[in-house]
Amino acid sequence: MGRLLIIDVLGAAALIGLWYFLFARYNRHKGTLALRWVQMACSSRGRIVEARWLGACRLQAEVSFAAHWFDNTRVTIRLRPRPVPIQWLLAIWRKQKETVTFEADLDEVPNFHLEVFRHRWITDKSGSLSNPKRNWEISRPGPVVLTTRTEWTHELTPVVNTLMTSRGHSLMTVRFRPSSPHLVATVPLDAVSDEQTAAGFLTVLRDLAAGASTSRQ
Repeated sequence: MGRLLIIDVLGAAALIGLWYFLFARYNRHKGTLALRWVQMACSSRGRIVEARWLGACRLQAEVSFAAHWFDNTRVTIRLRPRPVPIQWLLAIWRKQKETVTFEADLDEVPNFHLEVFRHRWITDKSGSLSNPKRNWEISRPGPVVLTTRTEWTHELTPVVNTLMTSRGHSLMTVRFRPSSPHLVATVPLDAVSDEQTAAGFLTVLRDLAAGASTSRQ
């Protein structure tokens, strides 16, 4: 009986070890591929100078850009914790997204604090909305801004206008602040799935930086 128990324990340990190795390798492949798209997208204006793994689920890279783009730039790729089955299942249950976070300082330091969450939801199914028994009047408005600020200051307008008019529909969060890093933006990992989408992400970031610069004029 004792020998069988030892065999079972060793077998379980080997299975867990194999699981960790395979999915850690999968995460590394996925993270490295995403970072490669970022590298190719910014190749004309910047380059990755250092990349390191912080555990099996987080890849961080320092990026050097040309003058008047970004300073002290860092890109962090966060993946689901696939190597640990329980944590992976919890991440799926919580609908945790894999993300790319961009952090940088700007030439023009923002003189305001702003944090934007771009979440959307639908309160009812389309089938229920079209139910003839309900007297619905449906309209499709333009962008709507809900803010916790009691007063709207003029320096926020260029940045918010950029968010509403740019192709930044994939942005999950955007934060501006006077202290470093001045700009922090996060998108889902699948929004940086090739060189073109990665270049689009960088374009939106440049537009946001330009909007923050305009707000100081």
